[in-house]
Amino acid sequence: MKKIIAAASLLAFLQFSLLQFANAQLTSLPSGGNKKASVSERVGITDITIHYDRPGVKGREGQIYGKLIPVGYADLGFGNTKQAPWRAGANENTTIEFSDDVKIEGHDLPAGKYGFFVAYDPNECTLIFSKNYNSWGSFYYDPKEDVLQVKVKPVALDKSVEWLKYEFINETENSATIALQWEKLMIPFKVEVDYNKTQLESFRKELRSERGFVFEAWVQAAQWCIQKNTNLDEALLWADTACSVNFGGDHSFQSWSTKAQVLEKLGRSNEAAEAMKTGLPFANEFEIHQYGRQLLKEKKNKEAFDVFKMNYDKHPNSFTSTLGLARGYSALGNYKKALELAQKAQPLATDAVNKANVEKLIGILKEGKDINN
Repeated sequence: MKKIIAAASLLAFLQFSLLQFANAQLTSLPSGGNKKASVSERVGITDITIHYDRPGVKGREGQIYGKLIPVGYADLGFGNTKQAPWRAGANENTTIEFSDDVKIEGHDLPAGKYGFFVAYDPNECTLIFSKNYNSWGSFYYDPKEDVLQVKVKPVALDKSVEWLKYEFINETENSATIALQWEKLMIPFKVEVDYNKTQLESFRKELRSERGFVFEAWVQAAQWCIQKNTNLDEALLWADTACSVNFGGDHSFQSWSTKAQVLEKLGRSNEAAEAMKTGLPFANEFEIHQYGRQLLKEKKNKEAFDVFKMNYDKHPNSFTSTLGLARGYSALGNYKKALELAQKAQPLATDAVNKANVEKLIGILKEGKDINN
């Protein structure tokens, strides 16, 4: 009986020691001399992150695809599957994570983290996105856990890539191509995001947080809609909020001019003009000048003149306001008065570039031509 108890105690001690050893492994290089790596990219505002291990070619040119990496699925001699794809890297699972819903080669894939596998074929590879992202390699691959499979054509490379890598190429605002490259082969696949949708969803979420307690945040969201010419009805609500007394934007030209721009986009020009009229008293010299230039571009010459005149009256003897009023008179065809003001503005210029520009404008006015063309 004593021998049994002693043996049981020894077994328990060994199990405890092995457990402690397993938990006490020190940091070292991955097995096989492979390299751990990760790569991230933001497409639109969607974050994409890939974690993988990088095997090297190590003199095995011509022995990688179809040999080291079998065609299709293979029995790896371990785990519970007889039909395992390539782990698309080495050692642990290759994983890919998307912060928002995406499309892979035109097919929907929900936001989340996935195990990434490849069933290699020289003509057409099958890319597999699996719910199982924490197993070791593809030894326990189960097709029932697949969320998406897509087929892509591999591309031959001119130069050999020694260490396997993932790279983002062909990037746009709404898409990027992820290229798996190793030896003389690239396996690319296109990822697309709905940038407008995710951006608007992000604005709505953030404006409900502490970030929405300043008028500038509401201006930013509305301005984005103006630039994209989308979601204008909600943009007007955001601009209204920016102009409210609650967040301090009621005395901000930025708020009122944003509201005016949304109204103009909506075809409500009279209301847009009223919004600008309300906001102009809060504008600084440069903001007023830029608004006058905007009106000139819109061929609203009389309105532009009135804005330049107001700016000149508020900021006499200033280079910006004086030259602005010269533009206002020129737009109305009064080149004589415009010339007087341009000549007055010339000595007020503080740098060589502006002095040269005014000299050019003076020459145009002397020829009896509009300096705004």
